[in-house]
Amino acid sequence: MAPGKKLPYWLVLVLLPSLFIAGCSGPDSSSETLKMSSLADLPAEVRSAPVTVQQAYQFAVANPEVLSQIPCYCGCGAIGHTSNYACYVAGESIAGSLKIDSHALGCSICVDITQDTMRLMKEGKAVPEIRLYIDQTYAQYGPTNMP
Repeated sequence: MAPGKKLPYWLVLVLLPSLFIAGCSGPDSSSETLKMSSLADLPAEVRSAPVTVQQAYQFAVANPEVLSQIPCYCGCGAIGHTSNYACYVAGESIAGSLKIDSHALGCSICVDITQDTMRLMKEGKAVPEIRLYIDQTYAQYGPTNMP
């Protein structure tokens, strides 16, 4: 376009919203997409829980290899939990389906630990870094359920 010439009004109306939308729909800021189980596969009490609790259960069921390495600090070691994963999954049935533990439905520390784990994974942190963060952040709330 020659200097001093203005864009036609209709062109401005078309381009401006397009530029705005393009600027707002940049790439996902997380470096990793989390593996999540289907909410439909979880019990009704989980499906009716608050969204953060639902997400924590979905993450736990889909990521046992991660949460089995993350401790919990809510005191659940006294009921036999050996990791944050145990706050969500009580074991497997003979048929191979998971037995869901209802403990985390009423425990904000369990859910907060899982939500922090999810956030840190999305930021690209490795499990040992996540464990260190969890230990440093939650040790004030009670004893760990892991050595």
